[in-house]
Amino acid sequence: MTAKMYYDNDADPSALAGQTVAIIGYGSQGHAHALNLHESGVEVVVGLAPGSKSRSIASDAGLTVMAVPEAVQAADIIMLLVPDTAQKAIYDEHIAPHLRPGHLLMFAHGFNIHFGRIDPPGIVDVGMVAPKSPGHLLRSVYQAGGGVPALFAVHRDSSGTARARTLAYARAIGSTRAGVLETTFGEETETDLFGEQAVLCGGTSALVKMAFETLVGAGYQPELAYFETMHELKLIVDLMYRGGLNFMRFSVSDTAEYGDYVSGPRLIDETVRERMQAILTDIQDGSFANRWIEENDSGRHEFERLRAADQDHLVEQVGGRLRAQMPFLDPVEVRAGQAQAAATTPGAATSPGATR
Repeated sequence: MTAKMYYDNDADPSALAGQTVAIIGYGSQGHAHALNLHESGVEVVVGLAPGSKSRSIASDAGLTVMAVPEAVQAADIIMLLVPDTAQKAIYDEHIAPHLRPGHLLMFAHGFNIHFGRIDPPGIVDVGMVAPKSPGHLLRSVYQAGGGVPALFAVHRDSSGTARARTLAYARAIGSTRAGVLETTFGEETETDLFGEQAVLCGGTSALVKMAFETLVGAGYQPELAYFETMHELKLIVDLMYRGGLNFMRFSVSDTAEYGDYVSGPRLIDETVRERMQAILTDIQDGSFANRWIEENDSGRHEFERLRAADQDHLVEQVGGRLRAQMPFLDPVEVRAGQAQAAATTPGAATSPGATR
């Protein structure tokens, strides 16, 4: 059965008439949601801690900034856009005590609802709009007149208006321009985590590093290896993005296409499928979520060790030097988890969870 996509005509903007939206957090997703909503004519307040460095950034953008409890009390809709691991503490201390009937509590990722870390009271609606892009793209595509696709879900509809308001929210951030797909918190959470780990982040990073190491280990120039295994990856992905695998294969040489067919399955074989299934099982049964929560609760030592171990990989050293000679790429150098150089898109590297 073909999934139904919802577009502008399916979302009634009047569902947000007279409603105030509180955006909690102003990082990668937060700044994009807040500004897109504001420019769509929605009343927006931004909830931030008193000492947050983002307060002046949001204020300078023309948005009203409040402490989180005050933002919750002023709003009809609360969108929680802080990192997954920070949500429970902020919810418990600053949001839960101020919830009232008619509130719509929203998320851009189902992690905390699906794994039971946050359990809102039955008097409030619970919904989700999850854009399928980093926040800076959600913002820039909206500004260009387009939108990025999103998933939406309603976990609880106490008021009878949750679905209409959730769809209207998706329209106000621009996502119904591209199309939104209805899902559940569980389906969104499990597929999102799997995609990040198996392909988008984990699988791709590991594949690039191993291919680079294989060429360098065989005596080829590291700079050449970088171009072949990382730089050109964007060109191939862009072709897939526009027209799928067929357009990519149509666009490359016959030699490359033949190599795709005969060598791809040698590399990504049934044993990889089995390991992917194991990763999916860890996500479905909560093992990954528990491990990640425990890692944060214990000080994130393994996370920081793993980050530091990859920070100075040779592919990063070589790539950094080459990208610095190509300013048209708008290169960004990241140290200790933060962008230090030429990022020109607000919020592009200011918040974890950038694939949402």
